[in-house]
Amino acid sequence: MPIFRNARFEVSIAKSGDLPPPEGAEIAFAGRSNAGKSSAINTLADHTRLAFVSKTPGRTQLINFFRLDCGAVLVDLPGYGYAKVPENIRRQWQGLLEHYLRKRENLIGLVLIMDSRHPLTPLDRQMIDWFVPGGRPIHVLLTKCDKLSRNEAAATLASVRREVAALGPQISVQLFSSLKKIGMEEVEHKVAGWLGLPSDDLPAIPTPAQLRAAGK
Repeated sequence: MPIFRNARFEVSIAKSGDLPPPEGAEIAFAGRSNAGKSSAINTLADHTRLAFVSKTPGRTQLINFFRLDCGAVLVDLPGYGYAKVPENIRRQWQGLLEHYLRKRENLIGLVLIMDSRHPLTPLDRQMIDWFVPGGRPIHVLLTKCDKLSRNEAAATLASVRREVAALGPQISVQLFSSLKKIGMEEVEHKVAGWLGLPSDDLPAIPTPAQLRAAGK
């Protein structure tokens, strides 16, 4: 059974003081506004509206907690970037994100969403800088890869992997598309490893040859 399927909403919080008691390992999803974070979560969970997809990026201001069947928690962090959000709200969100990523004791890994056409923005790098010192893993999803040609996607993947390699082996990178459902198996296997779960019942990760044969 895929890890994220059957995720159940538990609570939303707007302030670090309202964080729920740490019960179960937490996997956080973060990403710049309009990078496709909510769509990625919905695709992985096989649920069309588990995570709110806003028509105005940056308007989702809460940290949302979803319990998984395995007992772990998927944590949907507010999108960052906030181009049209007042400065005081932007500072509040930044403080909330930084506190959670630095201080949350049961947070075991971060899935960082980046638009494959615009990866490693200054805000993406800030998120990495907050999280890397804790020694916990980061898995980067380069979303919307269906909007790139095969050669462009491969070049972007190689380029981002080169750039993050200097930060250590705790950062991994893959291509992902919510629309075409590309890369779902790879995310599942990565998070299963973080949680120490057997991956025997997860779908096998397609080989590059299989992806080419499928036209992906």
